[in-house]
Amino acid sequence: MEESKIQPHIQCSAKDAAPYAILPGDPNRVERVKDYLEQVREIAFNREYKSIIGSYKGIQIMVVSTGIGGTSVGIAVEELYRIGVRTMIRIGSCGALNTKIGLGDLILADGAVRDEGTTRAYIETSYPAIPDTQLLMKIIEVAKSRKYPYHIGKVRSHDSFYTDQEEEIDAFWSQKGIMGADMETAALFVIGGLRGVHTASILNTVVPYDGGLEEGINEYISGENRTAEGEKQEILLALETLVMWDKQIREE
Repeated sequence: MEESKIQPHIQCSAKDAAPYAILPGDPNRVERVKDYLEQVREIAFNREYKSIIGSYKGIQIMVVSTGIGGTSVGIAVEELYRIGVRTMIRIGSCGALNTKIGLGDLILADGAVRDEGTTRAYIETSYPAIPDTQLLMKIIEVAKSRKYPYHIGKVRSHDSFYTDQEEEIDAFWSQKGIMGADMETAALFVIGGLRGVHTASILNTVVPYDGGLEEGINEYISGENRTAEGEKQEILLALETLVMWDKQIREE
């Protein structure tokens, strides 16, 4: 690996890398994670990929936005892997597919429906989209200790918000026990799994199952309701998990 070789999309090289990365979708969320870090250095901002590196309780962590969709997150995973990142936690948003999940509740994904195109370009659909079991267990442990509202279950990753059958599609997957819907988790799990990366996905619920998509997203952007608290909690959950994860790795 050439330390000085810059990856074409994220515009980072091995000299910029940390062992761990937190992956928000929104570049603006990188700035909000930044508030929890010390000794922060901005690395790059190219297209949807905004990256920084900083320290949290003595642990070096990258924060890299991935933009929207499986293709975009797939590029980020591949290029971060190439520069040496081996643990990646997504902190994203989702719509609930279960009426028991409230705004700002966290969904800790233990699997994803591959209802998108990116992962199919990699491998047949029989390959599972699942997180690293030990990393997910750490996340659950931290969420429980901090008394965050969370749910553990499967999500559906998809490619569009605006098909003509959205209500029917959501109802179908809700009836199959799927808890939420996003656009990136499946790609993170599948590509991470193929590359030997430890992955996990923490999703902040920004649209209730009986709510409207645009209304929920607009409320989330405004930061004036429970979803803003959910975002803070998913950030801290990822950071605290990586501290425990790093300790475990050092003790092995």
